[in-house]
Amino acid sequence: MALCEAATFYKSQGKTLWDAMIDMYEKYGYWIDNICTITMKGVDGVEKIKSIMKLLRKHIPTSISGYDVIAVRDYDTDVVRNMHTGAETPTFLPKSNVLYFELENDAWLCVRPSGTEPKIKFYYGLKGESLEDAAKKSKDFEYKLQGLISSLVNA
Repeated sequence: MALCEAATFYKSQGKTLWDAMIDMYEKYGYWIDNICTITMKGVDGVEKIKSIMKLLRKHIPTSISGYDVIAVRDYDTDVVRNMHTGAETPTFLPKSNVLYFELENDAWLCVRPSGTEPKIKFYYGLKGESLEDAAKKSKDFEYKLQGLISSLVNA
């Protein structure tokens, strides 16, 4: 219903929903979010997923896919660590097996094991100068992320 109301509102202004979305992109930036999911079946897969999370906690990357890590939020330990100062503060959120990396240029990466499937999920978001630039940056980010994932899987 809300979408119909929005379409009617923008039509009264001579715009389509696409036009309104482009206006928002122009105002706030061309954001793109994506997910990279790795399936690891069997008992070995479950252990490998645990190992990946443990490695990321023990050896926090200073850079991910070409983006410097500004801070990391570990919801399992309730700690937010500023990577530049080393300062730590609580997340104030419930305990969860999730790592969230705040990256430069307002980019981010969130890593968590699936609760129902033998998968580990890497969610990410970043901003481009245009739709095409955001799509290219997303593709490049995922390509480089695959290298990080591969190194973690083979560790």
